[in-house]
Formats: sequence, C-alpha cells, structure tokens
Amino acid sequence: MFLKKSVLLFLIAFIQFSLAQKQRKKKVDTIYVYEKVVVYDTVYFSKAIPLAKKEIILPRPEIRETKCIRNRYQEEKDREAAITKARSRKIRTFEFGIEAGAGLKNSNWMKDLPGNRQQAGVYGRLWISKDLFIPQLSVMLSAGFYQWNSTSDLDANREETYLDGFYFSRNNEPLLFQKFNNKHAEYALQLKMLYEWKNIRPFAGVLVNRNTYKMQFLVPENNVLKRPEDFTADQTNIGFALGIQYRVFRRILLSLEYQQYTMDNVSLKNSRFDFDIFKTNNTFAERKIGLGISYSISRF
Repeated sequence: MFLKKSVLLFLIAFIQFSLAQKQRKKKVDTIYVYEKVVVYDTVYFSKAIPLAKKEIILPRPEIRETKCIRNRYQEEKDREAAITKARSRKIRTFEFGIEAGAGLKNSNWMKDLPGNRQQAGVYGRLWISKDLFIPQLSVMLSAGFYQWNSTSDLDANREETYLDGFYFSRNNEPLLFQKFNNKHAEYALQLKMLYEWKNIRPFAGVLVNRNTYKMQFLVPENNVLKRPEDFTADQTNIGFALGIQYRVFRRILLSLEYQQYTMDNVSLKNSRFDFDIFKTNNTFAERKIGLGISYSISRF
C-alpha cells in the first residue's frame, strides 16, 4: 500500500516537472529592474564672523592709446586755443610781421593844379611789436614804402599849362618850366600803441615820412636855355595816425588807418640853382587813408 502511494506521488511529481519544462521552453519572461537614486544636499548653517570695515582703495584706471586715427583738424584747433590762452596770460617778447594794402591820398598844396584829385596808391611795410605791462597793450614800430600814381600831368611842350612861363633863381638865372606830374614815392616810419579787445585792436601813433616830388625846367647852358634839369621837393614831415585792426585769424589781421601830416616850407631844389617856386614860410597838409592786411610771421 505504501509502495503504491509512493509510486503515485513520484509519477505526479514527474509529470508536473515535465509540464513545467515544456512551458519554459515555449516562453521566456523578461524581468526589468528599476532603481531610483535620491540625492540629498546637506546645508550647514554657521554664525557670521564680524569683520572690521575698511575703505576699499582701487587703482585709478589708466587708458593707454594703442592705435587711433589722428584728427588733424581737432589737434590744430586745440593747439590754437592753447596758444591763445597762453597769450592772454603771458606777456610775449617780440612779434614780427608784414603788411600790404592800398589807399587814397589828398595833398592841398596841389589843389590849384588842373586835373588834381585824390591819388591812389599801394604800400608795403615791415613791423615789429612788443607787449607792454599787460598782454592786451602793445607798442609797434613799422617802416613802409608807398607808391602813388599821377593825377596831374603837365607838359608845356604839348599844351599850355598852369605853370607855363619863366622863373628866376636867387641869382637871377632864368628857368623855363617844362614838365610836372605828382607821381611819387613815399617812405614812412611809424610808432603806435595798440590795445586789443575781443579781436579788435584800436591804435594811435606818430609818423615821420619823406615825399619826393619833381619838376623839370630848362636851365641856361652857355647863356642859352637848352638843358633840362630836375628840381625836387624832398623833405621830411611829421604827423599822426589813427586806426583800427581786426584779428581774423591768430596770424592775420585787417587794418583801416588814417594819416595826416604837415609839410612846412616846401621848396624845389637843385644842387646848381637856388630856386623856390612856392612862397616862403608855407605850410601844407597831406591826408591819406589806407586799407591793408597784416600777417604775423614769427615771435621771438
């Protein structure tokens, strides 16, 4: 009986094992395993450490120019401004320059001559100036040359003139008028004071000038009037000048000037003859006005 039960149990177990093997061969199960990782941060709290307050000193930033495009116009403008500012603060030594211009001249000793009118001319001068006491005040010394054209041309050989006739020297030598025109050269030396205010420079001064006028006469040679001789009125005169300058640029100025001087005891002279066509103790005046442009060459 026991043997039968044991055999039966063995058969049942064998059959179950066989069926399980068959089922495993037919289907394979896949098992997935998932893991979850949890990370925890640890935060520590600590008490702040008291620190003494100190001033923070940072170095001054330094800008170094490496490569740049130079602005020539701005550099020149800044340089001009610096020079102008320096000029207003410091009295400079000497300034040297030139001036050229044109003008009109009126001489009352020739007012009775026919065709007489204001003479036009041109001039040029060299000047040197120096500041006095303050930069705005300066003194200027100039030397100039004028060339005036002719407005009265008399020629007794071509037509009847105002001065036709015989004249006599102090030694009673006869002289016969021939020619005269008032074209002449003038040399002038001038000293003036200038005051500059906002590019405007009014001035006043004194001047010394020298004019040269010529008349031609026939003079006797072997008791015959046949040789032409020039008689010149060549003398030094003293006068004054008033005017104003305007500074257009630092080195360029425009100038408007009025001059007047007297001519005392005007006479015509020749080394061989003592002759005077004018009355003795005569006094005449000459006036002129000129417009010019001045250029400052250098300072030294």
